[in-house]
Amino acid sequence: MPENTRLTRMLEPWRGAPESDVVPTDVDVHHRRKGAAGLEAVAVSMNRGIAQMGPARTLNTLRRLNQADGFDCMGCAWPDPDPEHRSFAEFCENGAKAVAEEATKRRADPGFFARHAVSELATWSDFQLGQQGRITEPMLLREGGTHYEPVTWGEAFGIVAEEMQALASPDEAVLYTSGRASNEAAFVFQLFARAFGTNNLPDCSNMCHESTSVALAETIGIGKGSVSLEDVHEAELVIIAGQNPGTNHPRMLSALEKCVKGGGKIVAVNPLPETGLMKFDNPQTLKGLTGVGTDLADEFLPIRLGGDLALFQALGALLVERGAVDQDFVDRYTTGFETYKRHVQDLDWDLVLRATGLERSQIERVADLLAGSSKTVFCWAMGVTQQKHAVSTIKEITNVALLQGNIGKPGAGLCPVRGHSNVQGDRTMGIWEKLPAHFAEQLRLEFGFTPPKERGHDVVNSIRALQENRVKVLIGLGGNLAAATPDSELVHEVIRSVSLGVQVSTKLNRTHVLPGRRMLILPCLGRTEKDITAEGWQGLTVEDSMSQVHLSVGRNQPAGPMLRGEPWIVCRMAEAVLGDGPEGSSIDWAVMAEDYTRIRHHIGHVVPGCDAYDEKVQRPGGFTLPHPPRDSRVFETASGKAEISSVPIELLEAPEGHLVLQTLRSHDQFNTTIYGHDDRYRGLAGGRNVVMVHPDDITALGLRENELYDVVSEWVDGSERVAHGFRVVSYPTARGCAAAYYPECNVLVPLDHVADASNCPVSKGVVVRFEPLGSCGRIDCDPESRVRSGSDQGNRSDVEPHHLS
Repeated sequence: MPENTRLTRMLEPWRGAPESDVVPTDVDVHHRRKGAAGLEAVAVSMNRGIAQMGPARTLNTLRRLNQADGFDCMGCAWPDPDPEHRSFAEFCENGAKAVAEEATKRRADPGFFARHAVSELATWSDFQLGQQGRITEPMLLREGGTHYEPVTWGEAFGIVAEEMQALASPDEAVLYTSGRASNEAAFVFQLFARAFGTNNLPDCSNMCHESTSVALAETIGIGKGSVSLEDVHEAELVIIAGQNPGTNHPRMLSALEKCVKGGGKIVAVNPLPETGLMKFDNPQTLKGLTGVGTDLADEFLPIRLGGDLALFQALGALLVERGAVDQDFVDRYTTGFETYKRHVQDLDWDLVLRATGLERSQIERVADLLAGSSKTVFCWAMGVTQQKHAVSTIKEITNVALLQGNIGKPGAGLCPVRGHSNVQGDRTMGIWEKLPAHFAEQLRLEFGFTPPKERGHDVVNSIRALQENRVKVLIGLGGNLAAATPDSELVHEVIRSVSLGVQVSTKLNRTHVLPGRRMLILPCLGRTEKDITAEGWQGLTVEDSMSQVHLSVGRNQPAGPMLRGEPWIVCRMAEAVLGDGPEGSSIDWAVMAEDYTRIRHHIGHVVPGCDAYDEKVQRPGGFTLPHPPRDSRVFETASGKAEISSVPIELLEAPEGHLVLQTLRSHDQFNTTIYGHDDRYRGLAGGRNVVMVHPDDITALGLRENELYDVVSEWVDGSERVAHGFRVVSYPTARGCAAAYYPECNVLVPLDHVADASNCPVSKGVVVRFEPLGSCGRIDCDPESRVRSGSDQGNRSDVEPHHLS
């Protein structure tokens, strides 16, 4: 389709999906974009905003997005520049889409729920559910009911109290958190769980960067990245692995552009040639608007899935071989180097090339860039963290950084790019199933009760507990657990098994239409909206990927008079369940519900690095949390030094007739929220049931391009999982690999297919084959037939793909 025709279509009014719309299923395959953003991104941003919010609301809302006196984007966690250096339009296309979805004028009011039975809503797509607009009142699906009905806040909290007080054990409750929750909401949510008596606090980090948290804590003593935004600007070299910034963190492109214009170089490591890694047409410059943008990646390594571990070990071996090691840093600040040196001297290059699918000359060129750089930043995201051997891979990335002293100096460091706005802040505030002893002690001193010591459930173990009927109440603070998790059919079944489901939400999603005996939807304010309580106008705080904490204040009128802020909802729910708290404690739920300053005072007393918290976040731009490796090259590990690790290379290969599949986002979605059906940068539009396969693999497997197939994943226990009716399209991904969208392909990933040491679901290493359409059961078959198992539905701990050492 000609570019000007597509741009014209982008400028046309975009209606979204009202109730009667049919979601498109055909796929329009066109040319991949050569550059990210540009005029088309501006057109799409304005078009989506006006369609959802209207012209005036679009202008007034977007101009406050990511500004020091405005509200923080509810999308990705990329940091903001200093207030004095922020643009008048400090947002990206996908941020504008996220705001449009939240600040929409559409409403899912009680009349909507009266018109549509839950059984009907369950047949709608995720896109259709999300496009119905904001939920305006607390809604209850009663036992045996067919429709959600409006209830008062008091009745809703009474139902939660009734169910939770009747549990045989506090551990029969699970409290799940999404990364979009504020620090205040996250803090009182974990306080509620621990005062109730459980550490069952799974969160979305368990499914994305948990591998990062584990690996970095073991190697540098803190599970967070060590860079600032200025470090990316000043770097001489930036290596980006398993990340698609043009779609998932678009504002990162501005930082990369600044790096390139300052003389820095970029290496992109990814199975797919993502547009946002290649060229950036900055829409805030005349050149960018006219398509004369900035070339980004100097080297692109089309690595095979699972090959990153081998790549970074090879790079480390070449640095050691060439003497390109900061020996003073290694001697003073690290341990394990001599063992590592012996380990990489025996590097099996045949295994490296087999694992990565690269030429040795490509790896050598990147080693040359590393050796010539005195300041290198290493970035990675879920393309790395959701591998089977993700923890070892991140340790290997850390090794390469440590070899050259690239931690604790300007322009260098480790940069895990978090995918959701406040997912890092959630963990800082105590959302973690493994309660640290020092945090528990501070809770005891502040609130007068002893928190539980037993390890709680992460996401995967929460689903296991649900499956085994050990959980009766499931509370979600935001998020969409049903669509975010692996093993979709199993997860949907077990969510339906609870006595009570509670979802604190702004809009409809898949979890809402999978009710247990009773289900409550508690509608909350969004970040764009004013949060005014009895004590006045409230602000919230968030933490970005680089440990910067700042204030976020909504300015729009709420979508309905019944809406309340997340901290208010959590505090009032806790008050209904616990009263003043456990015996001997004193928790001021009612005060915190009305005055978020009081929550921030408690945060300042409990959370490490947050002293004088309320005062610090009032400063324009907020403050930066301490990070010992970055700040003073102090490594709080068992040895007191940074740990250089020696790990074996792991090889992921598919048997003949199979491919290794990864799931990923479209450009028209954020996590499980589907904005539309145009994956513009990849040249795919109109439908989401698509599998991207290298043209040579299409030929070798005897497939027909643009034909529909059933995609089948295989596991060594004999189980199989089927995704029905996916169109095979030609795409230049790495040979032997394929890519498809989530959540549609989550059904192919067993619950127990998790990363070693982190328990993070492995969505970047699924061995699949293709079968003729319908040969694995009718497309409209009963969901139970989608899992075909040898003995036990595939939910065993020994489920593994084809891995070889």
